[in-house]
Amino acid sequence: MRLGVFIERDGVLNKVRVERQQQVSPVTLGDFRICKNARPLLQSLKAAGFVLIATTNQPGLSSGLQSRRELDRMHEALRRELPLDDILVCPHDETDGCPCRKPNPGLFVEAGFTWHLDLERCFVISDKWQDAEAARAIGCTSLLIQSPWLGSVHRDLVLPSLPAAVEKLLRLHQAPHLVIA
Repeated sequence: MRLGVFIERDGVLNKVRVERQQQVSPVTLGDFRICKNARPLLQSLKAAGFVLIATTNQPGLSSGLQSRRELDRMHEALRRELPLDDILVCPHDETDGCPCRKPNPGLFVEAGFTWHLDLERCFVISDKWQDAEAARAIGCTSLLIQSPWLGSVHRDLVLPSLPAAVEKLLRLHQAPHLVIA
């Protein structure tokens, strides 16, 4: 079984706007700004043997605010810039009750099946409580980046930045006998 890292797209791999104290995902390629500092960090995770999977809720697809073509163009740019193995998307709104919409773990379960991952030894990096909740549901270790969107759900670690989260993850990977409480 392989080890993976699930990485939240919006706010971690690309920049977002904040309006009314909420993150607003880009809906066009023109608004899509990839976080360039993520590239060497993800390369270090790849070098350590991890499968890298971006995950994202994109309800703009089901509501009609975003076209699938535009989302595909954004993800093509993300794949060109970052060493990702996969990008998994839930296109549903929270009222749809979809099992793949985070905080539900469906995207992680799908990736586990597709990529033959040992989910209980995988990691999640995000700046949102929804990813921590999905991680907890399937036994992944959550490394959250400090943000206003952490909520009060269980999370394993809160770190100040993506570089700090990657550094911590690599240290945990090198010392697998450590247990996070």
